[in-house]
Parts: sequence; structure tokens; C-alpha cells
Amino acid sequence: GFVSYSYDAKMAQLDVERKTIGDFGAVSSETALEMAIGALRSSHADIAIAVTGIAGPGGGTDEKPVGLVYIGLANGRKVDTYTIKNNFAGDRSDVRLATVRKAFETLQLEIDRA
Repeated sequence: GFVSYSYDAKMAQLDVERKTIGDFGAVSSETALEMAIGALRSSHADIAIAVTGIAGPGGGTDEKPVGLVYIGLANGRKVDTYTIKNNFAGDRSDVRLATVRKAFETLQLEIDRA
């Protein structure tokens, strides 16, 4: 697993392009996808899940509100990648828990499709 909270960590650990973060932001479909692909490449895993979002209580904007979370998935066996945009409600703890649940649900669905 990787903990890549900062821009620098996303770039160093997961090979997220500086341009991607500059053009789309750390909380974006594009960044989530690059994070998942980078995690897959940097590990011996067959499937990688990455999440990036705004759990709150602050940090949200009109364009990217608190609760916005992107989940990226990269499946090396199927050469399949995609992202899921979520808007979770509640406080920081609620958003984080909903994110974990959705990430595991997404991973289980991907495994079941194999």
C-alpha cells in the first residue's frame, strides 16, 4: 500500500505526472487513474485501487466540494482501467468510511468479473 497525501508523494511513489496535477488537480479522475496505474506498476499486484478526494471538514470548493472522491482502478491482467466519481455525505469520518466501503466494493466487483 501507498500513502500519498501530498503532491510530491503522488509523483514520487506513484508516478503521477506534475502536469496532471497542475491541469486537473490532485482530486480528479485523471489523478486517480494515474495513481492506480502507478500503484500497479510499483507493486507485484494484479489489481490496484487508488482514492483521492476531499474528506473535510475544510478544503472544499464549489467545483470540488467536501465529499468528492475519485476511485481509480487498474487491472493488469485485463489491461483495464477506470475511475468512479463519488459524492459522499457527512463529516470527515463518514466520507472516509464511505470511501473505503466503495473502494472495496469496486475491487470485489472487479475480482468477480475475472
